[in-house]
Amino acid sequence: MAGKIKVAVAGIGNCASSLIQGVEYYKNVAANDELVPGLMHNVLGGYRISDIDFVAAFDVDKRKVGKPLNKAIFALPNNTKVFQEKIPKWGNVIVQKGPVLDGVAEHMAEYPEDVAFRIDEKQKPVDVTKALKESGAEILMNYMPVGSQQAVEYYAQAALDANCALINCMPVFIVSEPSWEKKFRDKGIPCAGCDIKAQVGATITHRVLAKLFADRGVKITGTYQLNVGGNTDFLNMARHHRLKSKKISKTEAVQSILPAPLPADKIHIGPSDYVPWLKDRPWTGEQAVL
Repeated sequence: MAGKIKVAVAGIGNCASSLIQGVEYYKNVAANDELVPGLMHNVLGGYRISDIDFVAAFDVDKRKVGKPLNKAIFALPNNTKVFQEKIPKWGNVIVQKGPVLDGVAEHMAEYPEDVAFRIDEKQKPVDVTKALKESGAEILMNYMPVGSQQAVEYYAQAALDANCALINCMPVFIVSEPSWEKKFRDKGIPCAGCDIKAQVGATITHRVLAKLFADRGVKITGTYQLNVGGNTDFLNMARHHRLKSKKISKTEAVQSILPAPLPADKIHIGPSDYVPWLKDRPWTGEQAVL
């Protein structure tokens, strides 16, 4: 019998909200290989969805810090789709404040409270390493905003110090950066991810189309992908200096599928604008020049 997977989450934004809602929504799926809409694997290594147990949570927004996790996932500025309103579980997990560092872009203060992060300086950050140890967390999932180099490195080091595996869900390069890879290898601690793709999002669609052209003998001489959205992720990325790692991550994902990489001036991939009314429903457009 597989046991519980004890998970801590850093960054209780839209992605974390969807994940936690999903774990509750799918907790009773059958423990076999039957097709379940929305899931790629309902059993993995003997573990079921119901074996995932959230034991700790960290954020910096004053509307989430101090709240039970099952309430914080619906707090502003989150605006993702709500498909599982009742989540009685994890009401005893209280969101703790992590260090802000570079996790909040300066321009957030220029936008209304319902769409941007808000910090209460009176709320003091906890020692994340200590909190991870006390919670018994075995895996830390990092959902920091794009461009949060210092914050991500802080959580990566906290995971190492707490002997906790790390799943890095955003593009600050940890597992692919040699010095960080060595740290995790030396301690024998799993570390995975330098960004993740949406289930059927812009980048995976772009990759599939690019491979289709290549498989059919069509040469691509140039391609671009433009993404717009209305969540805090796109608002955060409205300042291009925070986009460097995101653009590298998304560009390399498409370049890796091509028979030969395109010149840098012939490929453009990345978020292009913040459109408030789209909320957490990004739109994308891809085009290839053949």
